[in-house]
Amino acid sequence: MLGRLSWSAIPFDQPIPLITSVVVILIVLAVLAIVTVKGWWPYLWREWITSVDHKRIGIMYVFLGLVMMLRGFADAIMMRTQQAVAVGSAQGYLPPEHYDQIFSAHGTIMIFFVAMPLIFGMMNFVVPLQLGVRDVAFPVLNSVAFWLTASGALLVNLSLFIGNFARTGWWNYPPLSELAYSPGVGVDYYLWSLQISGAGTLMGGINMVTTILKLRCPGMSYFRMPVFCWTALASSMLIVAAFPILTATFVMLLLDRYVGMHFFTNEAGGNQMMYVNLFWIWGHPEVYILILPAFGVFSEVIATFSGKPLFGYRSMVLATLAICIISFMVWLHHFFTMGAGADVNAFFGIMSMIIAVPTGVKIFNWLFTMFRGSVVFTTPVLYTIGFMVTFVIGGLTGVLLAIPPIDFVVHNTVFLVAHFHNVIIGGVVFGMFAAYNYWFPKAFGFTLHDGWGKAGFWCWLVGFYLAFMPLYVLGLLGMARRLQHIDDPGWQPLLLVAELGAVVIFLGILCQIMQLYVSIRTREQRRDQAGDPWNGRTLEWSTSSPPPPYNFAVMPKVETLDAFWEMKQAGRAARQPPYEAIEVPRNTGTGFITAFFATMTGFAAIWDIWWMAILGLLAIVITASAFGWSENREQEISADELSRREDAWLSPGPAA
Repeated sequence: MLGRLSWSAIPFDQPIPLITSVVVILIVLAVLAIVTVKGWWPYLWREWITSVDHKRIGIMYVFLGLVMMLRGFADAIMMRTQQAVAVGSAQGYLPPEHYDQIFSAHGTIMIFFVAMPLIFGMMNFVVPLQLGVRDVAFPVLNSVAFWLTASGALLVNLSLFIGNFARTGWWNYPPLSELAYSPGVGVDYYLWSLQISGAGTLMGGINMVTTILKLRCPGMSYFRMPVFCWTALASSMLIVAAFPILTATFVMLLLDRYVGMHFFTNEAGGNQMMYVNLFWIWGHPEVYILILPAFGVFSEVIATFSGKPLFGYRSMVLATLAICIISFMVWLHHFFTMGAGADVNAFFGIMSMIIAVPTGVKIFNWLFTMFRGSVVFTTPVLYTIGFMVTFVIGGLTGVLLAIPPIDFVVHNTVFLVAHFHNVIIGGVVFGMFAAYNYWFPKAFGFTLHDGWGKAGFWCWLVGFYLAFMPLYVLGLLGMARRLQHIDDPGWQPLLLVAELGAVVIFLGILCQIMQLYVSIRTREQRRDQAGDPWNGRTLEWSTSSPPPPYNFAVMPKVETLDAFWEMKQAGRAARQPPYEAIEVPRNTGTGFITAFFATMTGFAAIWDIWWMAILGLLAIVITASAFGWSENREQEISADELSRREDAWLSPGPAA
């Protein structure tokens, strides 16, 4: 009846996951109790859970990413502590099987459920506003995409206290992930959670590409789009091209595990290296899927706070598109050591160096934008400057790893771990924190406390260097990655420095939590009445803060790059009456209901509860069909209502 599911799935004999599970359950129950007692359920259902407004969905993406960052960071500090204390005869506090699960969950969560939701959140919130349109191309599909991502995150967290997670690393290589070597449910949790969230990611990518290519406001030609829209387009095109590869790869591995096929086995014609190739054909474009939107954020921040147009706009766009194309030609540098041959290694080594060129172009563009500008050193600008310094170091070490003979020496060491975190933390994480501080007042109507924001930045920057620079040295000394126990006591001092770095990063997280708390408490003093707190250059700053559900009462007409800046200089308002009635999509529970049954289906497939999986799939089909046959999908906002809303904030009006 319940397949493999039994009471033995609960980790009663493992105190750390059991206690953690109990704490998490109590926190969830406490939140549900507060929401119930306060009577917030109708509001949450009406305004958030069923919302198809791209801004609300973007905010929920960011919230999901930040919550999962806390979970992923908890895994990170547990691993760092284990390595710092498990030296010589000391065994530490994490047994090997639990350490391997934490190690695998950390990478999976940080890539798929922190970085991806954060970039999708920013793209969802900002891109339609910058394009001067009222929503994304497919609002309901947008809701489904978000809730499927949340569904995958829920399944990963369920593995904490029902069963276990994969012990394979976040890349899940066969033959270790094959049934013979991982007979439990850990790999199945990995595969089903990523299949479900991957479907949501693909939907989101298709939606974003369609929105940018087809829904720009009048006059918004391609070369009048803000750079963030270009980077969002490039990232989304990579998603559309790369994620089906990952989905197909996981389907083949699922078939290996569930029905005894031999795509990646070591016998019956299977080929483990096929999985490695397919995974990294997706995996290296994924790095640029994550970093390109961050590049767009830095471009917006630098131009705004330098009071100048972005230097070399067209070269920035061309560099973005070059990265988009070349990113599919470098995947094999992830396994130079696996015997592809000298000619193949040489080609991919050269391509890996070439892709550094357009990135270097961007660095110089940002520096020249700041040169002789009136730079205001706000929190977003500090994250941008910290990124430029840190990312250059990561890029240089990446060029080193692109040289096959050097890669042969350091590939399986923590040198590579340091490089990867160098570009992901210094690039993606810093970029999303810059975006969070930059667009927060647009989302919520008040600015964040700059003092606490800067304190958080310095803790993150110092903590990063303390945590990962020692790993470069340890890698050159020969410390292998993925170690649960350290044999060489001489490495411990540097590991303790790395542990200190993790603690300093934790202080940075506390500063950011305090920043949010203080900002909410003092929000009346920091209200953004005009909608343009930074004297911005792009169209999102022409709306009220937060923007209305319809974004623009009158579609703006763009005549040049930096459209809103030019409107202000010319003394023209971004939108002017007369108003006409407009239609906006109605809220729907389709996304939430679909994700609920997707979670049920995934959980049932993990535990071989096939009747439940079939019911879940049928429910998804019925939900999609019910929405497809529905007719009352839009509601009208009258011209009088638009006039009333616009007059409420246009007088005395925004800076113009």
